Amino acid sequence: MFVRHLSVGDFRSYPSAELPLEPGITTFVGLNGQGKTNLVEAIGYLASLSSHRVSSDAPLVRFGASQAIIRGAVVRDGREAMVEIEVNPGRANRARLNKSALTRTRDVLGQVRTVLFAPEDLALVKGDPSERRRFLDDLLVARQPRWAGARGDYDRILKQRNALLKSAAPVLRGRGKQRRPVEGADTATERESALHTLEVWNTQLAQVAAPLLYARLRLLRDLAPLLGKAYDEVSAGQSDARVSYRSSLREEMAARIAAGEVPELEELHAELLETFAEVRAQEIERGVTLVGPHRDDVVLTLGELPAKGYASHGESWSFALGLKLAAYHLLRHDLGDDPVLILDDVFAELDSGRRERLAAMVADCEQVLITAAVEADVPAELRGRTYAVSLGEVIARE
Repeated sequence: MFVRHLSVGDFRSYPSAELPLEPGITTFVGLNGQGKTNLVEAIGYLASLSSHRVSSDAPLVRFGASQAIIRGAVVRDGREAMVEIEVNPGRANRARLNKSALTRTRDVLGQVRTVLFAPEDLALVKGDPSERRRFLDDLLVARQPRWAGARGDYDRILKQRNALLKSAAPVLRGRGKQRRPVEGADTATERESALHTLEVWNTQLAQVAAPLLYARLRLLRDLAPLLGKAYDEVSAGQSDARVSYRSSLREEMAARIAAGEVPELEELHAELLETFAEVRAQEIERGVTLVGPHRDDVVLTLGELPAKGYASHGESWSFALGLKLAAYHLLRHDLGDDPVLILDDVFAELDSGRRERLAAMVADCEQVLITAAVEADVPAELRGRTYAVSLGEVIARE
């Protein structure tokens, strides 16, 4: 699979741009702020419906414009598809496939698959658990796009359950409402009703949380050996890079999961309900859901020590890069074709040894897109076709 052509309109710094691409290696060279990362960000957006640089869509639209257009011609197995996303900040985005409008924007997922590595990915090692959860869930969606809907369902139900815990807190705590009681009102009855509603949300949340947790655990089981191999190749050493899952479920189940076990779906569902019951008092007191995939973490270790806080800067880079390369090889194996590999401004962050080893590892990828501020940072064997990017102009070098 490869992207044959990229077209953008009012995206970031570009009023418009047309960019022919081809299999193999393409390098975009330009000083910071000239627009080179914007191009690969657009391709990443076609694949994931999100940016690796910002959490909202508003910055993606050129100043003064109301929407942005990203369009990509994608070739897979000799057949071409045209994927188009209309980015509308504050309103629903729209998607088209081969010029036909899709009912849901997420239905376009899977047409383009990318694995993107950027300086921001150092947060996978040094950042908050949310960064690692997002990595795992994004990989789930790239592997099987249907998980985008499951993630949305989980977030929606979680939000509603949290709203109940917060709004009904006085009643749930058995203290009555913080106002003059209505004539005939029964505080005990109100509390019983609120607890019943909470049980309903427990059931609904467990129904969506259990499959998501099960899928994460299976994914991590498949990813772990690939991570160890990729880390060793990048770092040229035997450092025993490992990954495990830290669950918010009860201690016994959490220990089994941390040891690498993948319990059956039904067992996870029952365990979630049991854990909700056990922590109910704490949740009512704090007004927030304390159990579920949104509270979990992915633990990265080098030998016996956690990578976060103990790994050197170079080891942290190797770990983050190892995670992305492991994801690439997992998708390659599962899907039968190569995702587009994007290396966004990373060579300047790597020492010469890691640069050369990375170059050797990606040489056989079907399509690699590289951005760099200084061309000399990119190993000679990876420069391929080169574009110079300056003030939003993209010029092919002879």
